[in-house]
Amino acid sequence: MYFSSSDVTSRAFISSILLANAASGMAVHDDCKLKFMELKAKRTHRFIVYKIEEKQKQVMVEKLGEPSETYDDFTASLPADECRYAVFDFDFMTEENVPKSRIFFVAWSPDTARVRNKMIYASSKDRFKRELDGIQIELQATDPSEMGLDVFKSRAN
Repeated sequence: MYFSSSDVTSRAFISSILLANAASGMAVHDDCKLKFMELKAKRTHRFIVYKIEEKQKQVMVEKLGEPSETYDDFTASLPADECRYAVFDFDFMTEENVPKSRIFFVAWSPDTARVRNKMIYASSKDRFKRELDGIQIELQATDPSEMGLDVFKSRAN
């Protein structure tokens, strides 16, 4: 049996889609929920960066931001060429000068990430997000400008 190059390319693409769909059954490490509850209830973290460990087939905590860390520390912890999920506890002042906080879920999928990486994260996102009870606002970003501080401020109000 002979395959044209377009058949082989199509088969590879379909295979990668099937793998990504299988990945939507990713397990969520208990630490992911535990650290999120600490952020939400005790405010012991400013942010949490989550990574999918493909070999272990689960979402894991990659980095915890200390309460004193800033938005810049948060954005610096996201890799330029790999996808991640993240949660950021954003503090702000209302127009009435009242301090408030909003918990953002960020789906970071940079344009420079591999297609397979993007597909795995995209297919697992909704299930993972449901595990984190208390997300108030969701952002999807493919480059830093889509999650600039101004975007957080405008979405928080």
